[in-house]
Amino acid sequence: MLVLGIESSCDETAAAVVADGERICSSAVASQILMHEKYGGVVPELASREHLRAIEPVVDEACRQARVTLRDVDAFAVTEGPGLIGSLLVGLVYAKTLAFSLNKPLVGVNHLEGHIHAVLLENKMDRAAGKQVMEAQIPAVTLVVSGGHTTLFRVESGSADGQQNSPQFIYTQVGHSRDDAAGEAFDKVARLLALGYPGGPVIDKLSRFGDPHAVDLGHIKMRGNPLDFSFSGLKTAMLYRVRGTELAREAEDRRSWRKTVERPTLDELRGHCSQPTLDLIASFQHAVVQDLVERTLAAAEDTRVDNIFVSGGVACNSLLRRRFAECGRGFHVFFPSPALSTDNAAMIAAAGYYKLLAGERAGTSLSPHASFPLGAKRN
Repeated sequence: MLVLGIESSCDETAAAVVADGERICSSAVASQILMHEKYGGVVPELASREHLRAIEPVVDEACRQARVTLRDVDAFAVTEGPGLIGSLLVGLVYAKTLAFSLNKPLVGVNHLEGHIHAVLLENKMDRAAGKQVMEAQIPAVTLVVSGGHTTLFRVESGSADGQQNSPQFIYTQVGHSRDDAAGEAFDKVARLLALGYPGGPVIDKLSRFGDPHAVDLGHIKMRGNPLDFSFSGLKTAMLYRVRGTELAREAEDRRSWRKTVERPTLDELRGHCSQPTLDLIASFQHAVVQDLVERTLAAAEDTRVDNIFVSGGVACNSLLRRRFAECGRGFHVFFPSPALSTDNAAMIAAAGYYKLLAGERAGTSLSPHASFPLGAKRN
């Protein structure tokens, strides 16, 4: 079954063709980073306008890469939420138009479910290619961590109507961020220090030159569910460390300098950062990563599973990958490659494939949802 997936939940317009939920035939992504960079974050109205311009060329490119026409596609899968309403609407209307004009099945996919399936999809492809990798098995605990989400799920498998050839996935939310997502915290700290957008990649790169133990930003404590996250306190601690100090004056100088260069290199940016700034950046990243790893491992122990999936844009962070690789404790940790960690349509097509197998179909009433919870919350 060839499924064409469409993803437009935020600032990437993406389309991909996936065969049988386990082989990527094509994947095309149009990024808007350069457009939003000067604003220090995604501007929703600009994002939706850019999706309108990009959606048709991106779908055409996905079909060209896969060497298929739209009529060759067996079904369509599209992100219905969560995300920016205007952005979601562009992809959703386009997918509905294609499906109903070609008389093909259509299914809506939760963006977070897509990120979970990115792990399973790439693992299947690696094993099919003969790579010596362990099989990503369910049940598992999944950390979905990005600019908009930091959520922990327990993922289990079932079947539709008892039919083994119609697998279903059961999701239970065991923890979530009560305020900022981890990626959002990276962006805000990068904006505070005038480092550029998106914040996660630049902080990751600059952190290599700082001491992660130089600044004690405290340990995040949670009342209630100990598996929940909160990054607002870290963000505030960073603000207090900078406000009214030489670091703040340095950040203003850096902000003025950045206006004179279009895209500074890492070496250029590092040259405009003092060692105390680099140490603070490294300490901030260390605190975020430590919290993500500790709560994810606690969730795996609490739910008694051995397999951990980590996906979403922040899963590209080199320190996060290293810390999970070093964690030990008998867990098997799986990451998708960076291309499948960030927003893409292959993960949407893969998740949609299993929904189609289970008999799910969307009609003309399919609509976008800014907030779209996945699965049930654990009591």
